[in-house]
Amino acid sequence: MRPERFVTQKIISAICRIANGSPERLILGNTNIQRDWGWAADYVEAMYLMLQQSEPDDYVIATGKSNSLQKFVETGFDYLGIESSDRLVIDQSLFRPSEIMRSCGDPQKAKEKLGWQAKYEMQDIIKMMIQAKQNNANWC
Repeated sequence: MRPERFVTQKIISAICRIANGSPERLILGNTNIQRDWGWAADYVEAMYLMLQQSEPDDYVIATGKSNSLQKFVETGFDYLGIESSDRLVIDQSLFRPSEIMRSCGDPQKAKEKLGWQAKYEMQDIIKMMIQAKQNNANWC
């Protein structure tokens, strides 16, 4: 539900348009960054479980797995059978000077105390995002 100014939506939208014949190329900044990509529905479930506890506590809600933006892009292109190497452009002007290079959460406490763990991994999220675009009448 995020707008295209968020990188995941920008990527998925561009990949879908390319799959529909657009000659465009996907322009991104640093694709070496790594993130713990999670699915909102998983996180809402974790929030619900936190609210059911008799005592408040702090939890890290994450998948516990980190993947590069490059891997996110390649996985999206692969899912639709498109070669990404000639469609991806790295633009140095889009690099952030204070970028966090790797982000990954440790959800162990949530698993132990709440019985929660993420059900969806990055590949699943990409597949669901693309399918959501395809199911929309104006998917690209």
